[in-house]
Amino acid sequence: MAIAKLEIDATQIDHLGELFRMARHRAPRAIGRAVRRTGDMTKTRVIRTLVKQTGLKRRVIVKAVKARPAVETYTLLTRGGDVSLKYFGARETRRGVSAAPWNKRRVFSGTFTRGGRFPHRVPLDLGGHVYARSGRGRLPIVKQKSGLFIPKEMVSGASKASFLNTVRTVLPVRLRHEIARILGGAG
Repeated sequence: MAIAKLEIDATQIDHLGELFRMARHRAPRAIGRAVRRTGDMTKTRVIRTLVKQTGLKRRVIVKAVKARPAVETYTLLTRGGDVSLKYFGARETRRGVSAAPWNKRRVFSGTFTRGGRFPHRVPLDLGGHVYARSGRGRLPIVKQKSGLFIPKEMVSGASKASFLNTVRTVLPVRLRHEIARILGGAG
């Protein structure tokens, strides 16, 4: 099972040090508010990007990506293994099951979700999963996986870029806003 972690750390922003010295004891709470707000915005954008990147439904990604806000950090965690083809809009055709991992639909030949002869196929009590025969006979059958791991996808490609871009653009603005609130200025 793979585990992925993306983290925001507000202590890396040095250019706001003068404002922190002026705000003293109220600054840590302001930093926390800025980090949590930025983290929430980042989580939303990462989920949106992961849906497009993986081809999974939004509710599956939302269930997989968990946020862990702390005082000065905000962590996005996900874990999991190889995702079943069932979650990629699998539908059975004569040649096999058609599914869309990575948002690219293709046919997995020799696989099935239903039983019986065409065109009178009936649903099997197998939870909607996609199977293939592993021997020459009727049984045994093996559940088919997509090869997609949500943790790997979260820390690569468009979702990683979305995370870094959001933190780079939003966190300094939120920090300035929160410090300005403490100092009595408009933000």
